[in-house]
Amino acid sequence: MATPVLRRLRDLTDFEVADDNPDVRGWAVRGSDGRALGSVYELIVEPEALKVRYLDVELDARFQRGPHENHILLPIGVASLDADDDNVFVPALNAETVLQYPPYSEIQITRDYEEAMLRALGLSAGTDEQFYEQNSYDAGAFYRRGR
Repeated sequence: MATPVLRRLRDLTDFEVADDNPDVRGWAVRGSDGRALGSVYELIVEPEALKVRYLDVELDARFQRGPHENHILLPIGVASLDADDDNVFVPALNAETVLQYPPYSEIQITRDYEEAMLRALGLSAGTDEQFYEQNSYDAGAFYRRGR
C-alpha cells in the first residue's frame, strides 16, 4: 500500500481548520516537564482523508542541532491541548528527549521516517494498512482533550 500524500495546510488553499477546532499554529509546545520545547509552526494534513496527521513544531533555539534541524513532526494523537492558555502538551517528550527525536526538514515524509518518529516516542508502528488508524494519529482525541 502506498504512503498517503501529506501536505502543509498553508499549501492547500481550499482547506482550513474545522470551525469547532482551534487553529493551534503559533501555540507553545510543552514537554512532560511543562517547559516550552517550541511552537506549532504548521499542520501537516492528509487531504484525501481530511485529517491532520502531524504538528510541525519549530523548536526553541536551545534545541537546534544544526542549521536545518530546527523542526520536528509530532503525530497529532501524542499531544493534548490546553485551549485556555494556548498550549500543546507532549507527555512523551521533554528537554532531554527532544534532542534525540528525528528532525524534520520539509522532506518527503516516508514510512521509515514515520516509524522512526513513533520509536522515538516509545510507540510501535502497526501495520501499513491501518497505520493512521492507531491512537497516535487520532486528531479527534487531540481536539477533544482541549475542551
